Amino acid sequence: MKEYSQYLEKVKGFLADNDAKLIAHYYVDESIQRIAEDTGGIVSDSLEMARFGNKQKESKLIVAGVKFMGETAKILNPDKKIFVLDSNATCSLDESCNHDEFLMFCKKYPDREVVVYANTSAEVKAIADWVVTSSIAVSVIEYLTSQGKKIIWAPDKYLGQYIVDRTGADMLLWDGACIVHEEYKALELKKLISKYDCDVLVHPESPGEVIALADVVGSTTQILKASQSLPNEKFIVATDKGIFHKMRTLVPNKLFIEAPTAGKGATCRSCAHCPWMGMNTLECLEKALREGTNEIFVDETTAKKALQPLERMVAFAESNNFRVRKR
Repeated sequence: MKEYSQYLEKVKGFLADNDAKLIAHYYVDESIQRIAEDTGGIVSDSLEMARFGNKQKESKLIVAGVKFMGETAKILNPDKKIFVLDSNATCSLDESCNHDEFLMFCKKYPDREVVVYANTSAEVKAIADWVVTSSIAVSVIEYLTSQGKKIIWAPDKYLGQYIVDRTGADMLLWDGACIVHEEYKALELKKLISKYDCDVLVHPESPGEVIALADVVGSTTQILKASQSLPNEKFIVATDKGIFHKMRTLVPNKLFIEAPTAGKGATCRSCAHCPWMGMNTLECLEKALREGTNEIFVDETTAKKALQPLERMVAFAESNNFRVRKR
């Protein structure tokens, strides 16, 4: 504890001296999550990270997450300096949706509204009519469908199919997936469920057969709320295990179990943590604060085009209330 408190005071000093605020995602190292909260920052999902950063008075934002989160912060805060902890920390969904290929795809269907997941590059967001996170994706598609819109969705095919199943929307799905959530295995999950009197919490980036076994399907924030509100004391959780720190902090009397990624068809024995989120280390944080490394820049033309769908995302989230979806 003494070592943490000393490090915390050092980081507080760096932040104060540089007029900066630290924003962290639920999936990064728990020490960085603690520091973000203990210095007046936030630990949240990508939507709340964007909303929080947009409201801060500081001239610099330090984003502990992956590159697209830093780009989003820069687009929404063009006058602020934005830094990430490691400029090589990317996202498999971002990587799976190449700008040029996606643009060609969209041009084939000019009558469709283009909705992209937040886990995409600034260039892909600039093509879109809407940007969404998992916490508002279903509600946005319900809204667009009520307006008679047909939709192109990118890049997560599992989240896209989940939305189609929930809404009946006419959606063309881009073929992309998260390397963490895609690894959850339904057969192994069934075996684990049989061992526990538990609820199953699943992120909708997971395969459909895993989603079918869930008691609650939702974003990271919605999963956290479910762990607090549901009476069960045991939960199997199918999302990045970085979220366990926040869960155990909020409800220390409950048991949280990693959903299985091993089993038939697995490419690894334990894939429940994003390797790029894992690149956010205390050493990287200190270097970013001390040396001002890994500043994020977004081309001005791209940023202007991407701003509109991002502002729609933030405005939509602020004007609607979202409930945990219990199956």
